[in-house]
Amino acid sequence: MQLYYHPYGCSLAPAIAAAEAGIALDLVYVDIIGEPHRLADGTLYSQINTRNYVPLLGLDDGTEVSEAGIILQYLADLEPAAGLAPANGTTERRELNQWLTFLGTELRKTYSPWLFHPEVGEVAQTYARRRVAARYAIVEQQLAGRTWLLGETFSVADAYLFVMVNWAAAAKTPLADFPNIRAWFERMKARPQVRAAIKQHSVTPDAEAA
Repeated sequence: MQLYYHPYGCSLAPAIAAAEAGIALDLVYVDIIGEPHRLADGTLYSQINTRNYVPLLGLDDGTEVSEAGIILQYLADLEPAAGLAPANGTTERRELNQWLTFLGTELRKTYSPWLFHPEVGEVAQTYARRRVAARYAIVEQQLAGRTWLLGETFSVADAYLFVMVNWAAAAKTPLADFPNIRAWFERMKARPQVRAAIKQHSVTPDAEAA
């Protein structure tokens, strides 16, 4: 399987999920900063993914899986013994789906594009930071007395949340008021497979050539 990625993208979440599940992925770099977006060999990314953003998971049968929340569940279901997602049809799986949707629509999409494009202006970015803080307050409450987002079991929701919390410093969305999130973030960074995924996901074609 191939994961189309960019080091600054939320493709880090499926990279973490795959590492935790022991699933091997071939990472394919996409320059999502340049216009038009291209692969390292110059191929237009829009020819591969008409949505033109990462992540995209290319399966061995030639089909594709898009959208981070769906990719995360697909990877979790490939290796159910890894325990990254509750069984389909359960109340716990519904809770996972709710959190993946919340993280994708309420948190991730407030960061991107608003906090990564200064051209939107200071007023818009100030509003976006207030919105992020309000969403972090919800996560902070959820993590009270819990090790992971869904309880005592690590899940793909933690992999997804890690992306946004990892953006916090660069996007100037401080975590000072959220001790539960900060403690969770340290637990995430201490996981060997998270560290391995970050290392793999941070590689660029220029770094590989060097």
